[in-house]
Amino acid sequence: MKQIELLSGTTRILHIIVAIAMIGLIAMGIYMSETDTKSLYSLHKSLGAITLILALVRVVWRIKEGWPTVLAIGSKMQLFIAKMVHWILIVATVLFPLSGVMSSIGSGRGLSVFGLQLIAINLDPITGKPTAVSQVIAGIGHNIHELLPPLIIFAIVLHIVGAMKHHIIDKDDTIKRMFSAK
Repeated sequence: MKQIELLSGTTRILHIIVAIAMIGLIAMGIYMSETDTKSLYSLHKSLGAITLILALVRVVWRIKEGWPTVLAIGSKMQLFIAKMVHWILIVATVLFPLSGVMSSIGSGRGLSVFGLQLIAINLDPITGKPTAVSQVIAGIGHNIHELLPPLIIFAIVLHIVGAMKHHIIDKDDTIKRMFSAK
């Protein structure tokens, strides 16, 4: 039986956790915006802040460990698309939660993770309502946070389609090395 060259346990765990978190946060964000459900915002922010930390750890780990070797020989266009999708996903897993944090802090709403206040709310002394710390940072964060989901969803779909192509058509070990136990 052929030995599968598995990715490290840390790589596999971080990939799965960050992927589930990103998909879940995007789904929650879409639900919140379509139903105007304000009650989920603190949960969304808390999970987003934790995802940001995990995504940063994943990026550092990826730099330390390097990119996985390509198992199937494809066209130059396929290899280019695969690289672009991987880069989009790596950058987006940091930029997306970071933009949410920028929006929250910049708009004066602070940052709280499951009730633990990491950055205080900036309250207007007269109205008692949150007031912007930086409209520019809040605006940039908000715009990025609004624009990224379609790109991330598209990249995730391409990533899954590419993985299935490797498994079904190329019949290589790309999926097995991510999901097989040692």
